Amino acid sequence: MMLKPAHLLLALIAAVAAPAYAQNVATVNGKAIPAAKVDQMVKQVVSQGQQPDSPQLREMVKKELIGREVMIQEADKQGFGTKAEVKAAIENARQSIIINAMLADYVKKNPVKDTEIKAEYDKYKSAMGEKEYHSRHILVATEQEAKDIITKLKAGGKFEELAKVSKDGSANNGGDLGWMTPGKLVKPFADAMIALKNGEITQTPVKTEYGFHVIKLEESRATKLPSLEEVKGQVAEALQQRKIAAFRDELTKKAKIQ
Repeated sequence: MMLKPAHLLLALIAAVAAPAYAQNVATVNGKAIPAAKVDQMVKQVVSQGQQPDSPQLREMVKKELIGREVMIQEADKQGFGTKAEVKAAIENARQSIIINAMLADYVKKNPVKDTEIKAEYDKYKSAMGEKEYHSRHILVATEQEAKDIITKLKAGGKFEELAKVSKDGSANNGGDLGWMTPGKLVKPFADAMIALKNGEITQTPVKTEYGFHVIKLEESRATKLPSLEEVKGQVAEALQQRKIAAFRDELTKKAKIQ
């Protein structure tokens, strides 16, 4: 059936106008909010696992975008966009967004490998050692003070009481340092501690950068370390941050900085 000229004109107008209308979800004071902007925000919300795509979510996003448009139009009308501090904040945000996009791409192209994670875990495991130790200490400023304390201990003095003179926080709880692995302690202290048997006290003062120590070993046990699977995510994140830091340092070295 042939359309009359008037009907044909209306059909053409409808065909042309319909797609344009479909591209926008609303207009605010003549400013269009495109459907693509809704799609973009919905995709972002869904990717973050906050909630699935739904008509309810799209309506909520639409209202949010309308609210933003109303507010930005009023802010522009009042001239906030021309204020120096606002311009500075916008520039900082612009830089952060662009840098984060670049780093996301860098991480995608330079992923942390399972072999790297395993190597880092093995290094950590080796540094921690096979045993951990529960010790006490008394920290003083001079070697003679430490020798005097050892003499008092040999004479029957109670370690917890004498520890009250210790010049660190452990003085309030009998010099107790809790359970530690040697890798977490300065080497002279760690070496002296692991040489002791349970219940023994160092017979000579132990000098470190902090002063002079008298050490008592309470007990020792096999080190309790988390499995690789338990810490894999944390190790991967740490290695990823290390890669990013190296990338930044490399760019800094190449840059001409005056």
